[in-house]
Amino acid sequence: MAKSRLRVAVVDDEEPVRKALRRLFHSAQFDVEVFAAGQDFLNSLRRRLPDCVVLDLHLPGLTGLEVLQRLRQEGSRLPVLVITGKDEAGSMQAAFAAGAADYLVKPLDGQTLLAAVDAAVRRARGPGGPRKNPSSGSVPNGLAP
Repeated sequence: MAKSRLRVAVVDDEEPVRKALRRLFHSAQFDVEVFAAGQDFLNSLRRRLPDCVVLDLHLPGLTGLEVLQRLRQEGSRLPVLVITGKDEAGSMQAAFAAGAADYLVKPLDGQTLLAAVDAAVRRARGPGGPRKNPSSGSVPNGLAP
């Protein structure tokens, strides 16, 4: 039986960043889906769950921190790596307090990002750790409006 590929969601409002990260993840044999807005990503969770999320902190509409907080409020344990080009005082602490698996500052080093995704997915899965809501096997109700 073939090993399934890791599925990564990239949420970033900058098109060049989305394109670069799509290429990076494809070259590493990951399935990748990209989103320009946090709400679009949240809406996508009704269709399919990624194994990991790479989430820009500064997004129009819902900020990356708000997206992360909504995920956690709804009980999601998806590993989320927060990325930012504006490393402001308190941002890292806020991201980790909201449940981020890692915090990386742009410009991103490809190998560092791939290693961070791998580590976050391994921690999230742990010994028998599910990546979906254990009670329903799907996205928690109310996650996407």
